[in-house]
Amino acid sequence: MLEPGIKGLSKTAVTEDKTAKAYGSGELRVFATPAMIALMEQTCYQSVASYLEQGQGTVGTMLSVEHTAATPVGMTVTCESELIAVDGRKLTFRVTCSDEKGEIGRGTHERFIIFNDRFTEKTYAKLN
Repeated sequence: MLEPGIKGLSKTAVTEDKTAKAYGSGELRVFATPAMIALMEQTCYQSVASYLEQGQGTVGTMLSVEHTAATPVGMTVTCESELIAVDGRKLTFRVTCSDEKGEIGRGTHERFIIFNDRFTEKTYAKLN
């Protein structure tokens, strides 16, 4: 059962393909904000995946973050999430990222529980 307090943890090495330069979000060889956001979403999603019913998934619907410190290539970024609210199918998470020297980002992320088949069918109906 999904209840506040569920925690998640993910880590990623900062490699050239995760830099602002590689993402096109800047010119520097530092951990890209889009890469941090992807790590945050991944951590939240994975933390609750085992609590979902067969055929269900979650999709991100809101993310409000601050990226407060740069991380160079060669370091590791750790992301921690905590489910802080469950409102029907809406899940709200607190999320933070840090490297070996301290916090680099934080925010709030909302995800909605969906039925994968129905969601995919509705989405691809746009092509008709």
